[in-house]
Amino acid sequence: MIKITAKKIIIAVAIMAVGLGSAFVGCKRESGARIVIKGSTTVLPITQKAMEAYRQNHNVSITIEGSGSGNGIKAILDGSTDIANASRQMKPKELAAAQQKNIAIEEIVCAYDMIVPVIHPSNPVTNLTTAQLKGIYEGTITNWKQVGGQDSEIVVISRDTSSGTYEYWYEEVMKKKDVRQDSLLQASNGAVVSAVAGNAKAIGYIGFGYLNDTVKALNVNGVQATIENGKSRTYPISRGLYMYVNKTTLSQEARDFINFILGPEGQKIVKEAGYIPL
Repeated sequence: MIKITAKKIIIAVAIMAVGLGSAFVGCKRESGARIVIKGSTTVLPITQKAMEAYRQNHNVSITIEGSGSGNGIKAILDGSTDIANASRQMKPKELAAAQQKNIAIEEIVCAYDMIVPVIHPSNPVTNLTTAQLKGIYEGTITNWKQVGGQDSEIVVISRDTSSGTYEYWYEEVMKKKDVRQDSLLQASNGAVVSAVAGNAKAIGYIGFGYLNDTVKALNVNGVQATIENGKSRTYPISRGLYMYVNKTTLSQEARDFINFILGPEGQKIVKEAGYIPL
């Protein structure tokens, strides 16, 4: 079995009480309004930044947890979240489960993203084709010299199977072929960045918003991962980012927050977070 090398990281972001009485930063406890958001670590930076802006003028408590798209969708199905963040679309079996529970699912596209292969900055490779990426991840390409790099083994780092990013990679790059059994599975985009930054032989893949100077982004099929190339869909590995809700039980407060993200200020935040606005 593939060994998961990083525990799932639950990132909880809550508005903390400060000041006198029941006052909150940018909101008040008296309203009693509360929004729970769970799911994708890819969508997490968008909702975090949106929350920080939104709470300045709205009396609502917002809790955000990043534990993977699959877990967010499970939470919307069991009623433990108001909004499920996902970096993939719901699967037919998940939609069927919702129907069996009389849950009226609504799919909302909140932004667009690119999945970017990343390597250690010391690695001289600058471009890989989608076929080469598939070969690396399925194990037919095992040495960097096979793709124009130095003579050293390739250490493959992947997301775990609860991740929407993994699902998209599995569908679009792997063409439903399993990743090699010795891949090091990570529970979040941030964990992939850390693992690649610490290993000169490694390759991983992350959402565009997680790129930083500790890793080196690869071109794919000769196309650079830029906002412009993502918006035009020139970049080969592009996708939508989603928020799923139960239309029947969705509160007005949660609907208002979603509308904020979809509006001009929210879409500006999407771009500031490193993603592609609608």
